[in-house]
Amino acid sequence: MDNKLSKQIKIVCIILLIGFLYAFIKYVYGHNITSVQDYQDLMKKFGIAGPLVLTFFQALQVVIPILPGYLGCAAGAISFGTIIGFLCNYIGISVGSIIAFFLAKRFGVDLVISLFSEKEYLKWKHKLENKRYYDAFLFIAMLLPLFPDDFLCYFSGLIGMNTRKFIWIIILGKPWCILAYSILFGLIR
Repeated sequence: MDNKLSKQIKIVCIILLIGFLYAFIKYVYGHNITSVQDYQDLMKKFGIAGPLVLTFFQALQVVIPILPGYLGCAAGAISFGTIIGFLCNYIGISVGSIIAFFLAKRFGVDLVISLFSEKEYLKWKHKLENKRYYDAFLFIAMLLPLFPDDFLCYFSGLIGMNTRKFIWIIILGKPWCILAYSILFGLIR
């Protein structure tokens, strides 16, 4: 992929994300929200669309890595409770992680560098590309907070990791940190 196309893709993705956030924020600020209960009542008005929007947002925030995932985890748990919030977050983040993996496989290094920095890419490439234990490292990174999970999903697609193995690492590794966030932020509810 050439640099011009990757920049255009990045610009379109950022515009979509900003538009989505703008519409949501404008809708929320159009209501008098002075407490967590007011926010929850507003989210209930969305009906089934609320959890679906959260799931979509969580997938999108992995594919377009601008916002940290824990913000969506917090919003999900506060909006819909620990269990529904967890399910929406887990499904969305897992789907987004798998999409990121396939995008990197399809479009290569140029896409990854357009979404992250070349410096970050080279740093992780140097540290991990030829590591025998990358699979174990990736699993641990998915378990723990504060790792660059989104980047590692893209990176895994670049290094020719087995697709089935990657998907199993996401399915088995992702839920634990998301569950911890869901329980923690669910307490606020």
